[in-house]
Amino acid sequence: MFLDLVEQIPLRADTILVNRDHFATIVPPVEQIVGDRPVDVEDRVVPGPDGAPDITLTIVRPRDLAPNAPAFYCIHGGGMVLGNRYFGVDGLIADALRFGAVGVSVEYRLAPEHPAPAAVEDCYAGLVWLAEHAEELGVDASRIVVTGASAGGGLSAGVSLLARDRGGPHIAGQVLLCPMLDDRNESVSTRQYDGRGAWDRNNNDTAWDAILGPLRFTDEASPYQVPARMADLSNLPPAFIDVGAAEIFRDEATEYALRIWATGGNAELHVWAGGYHGFSGFSPDAQVSRTAEETRLSWLRRILRSP
Repeated sequence: MFLDLVEQIPLRADTILVNRDHFATIVPPVEQIVGDRPVDVEDRVVPGPDGAPDITLTIVRPRDLAPNAPAFYCIHGGGMVLGNRYFGVDGLIADALRFGAVGVSVEYRLAPEHPAPAAVEDCYAGLVWLAEHAEELGVDASRIVVTGASAGGGLSAGVSLLARDRGGPHIAGQVLLCPMLDDRNESVSTRQYDGRGAWDRNNNDTAWDAILGPLRFTDEASPYQVPARMADLSNLPPAFIDVGAAEIFRDEATEYALRIWATGGNAELHVWAGGYHGFSGFSPDAQVSRTAEETRLSWLRRILRSP
């Protein structure tokens, strides 16, 4: 799906809106995504950041949900310039059913209309609402996992940093899948995948320019929107970091894990040989994708203390 999008319409400053319009045609309605699976889905409009608009959350609950369930707080990908809260909901529903969990997907403001730190602040506001309403939702507030792929992975890292620094909600774990962490776009892997791949160096430049504007490449860029710029990565929730070896985010994801370990923190890093950007979602039947998925589920079972 997203592979077709970026291959047909390269992401440049003058094609962001065209990409968005096309994206809207290829993400199915939530009713179609749910199908006949035994879950209830509702939307909630909840307070956004101070002085900003309200945000919308889509909440997925298995019909046989047991009390004190875990929760997955899902942040969608799309370079922080594309996508909506339904992108990735199929996997969120699958995880909710596997783990008997509540799934929550957040709609955040996109750049360039809403530059940093709008996206990460929206995502954090949604997380705060989830934690404050955990009892109402049947959720054990000590077992909330934040998760996302690509831009969603970067925003999940940013939300985890905000929760640490604001004394915010407890996060049981952060799942950072092929995370978008660094605006500088200077690593070896970004240069290896310049002009090739589902999300290449040029697309990444376009997205970060839109997100940060004149603050890009400066120390004024928010480290919550650009987690690689955070000087201190100590005292973070356990991190599961998963990336393909054949994509631009390989090196920044690896560096993020190394820096967490350097503080004595808890990170599990997997770099999958031959994996391209988003490989496990877009090529789920490949052997490497099946292995990566089972590895992710194993980590979640340990974090959530699930059988």
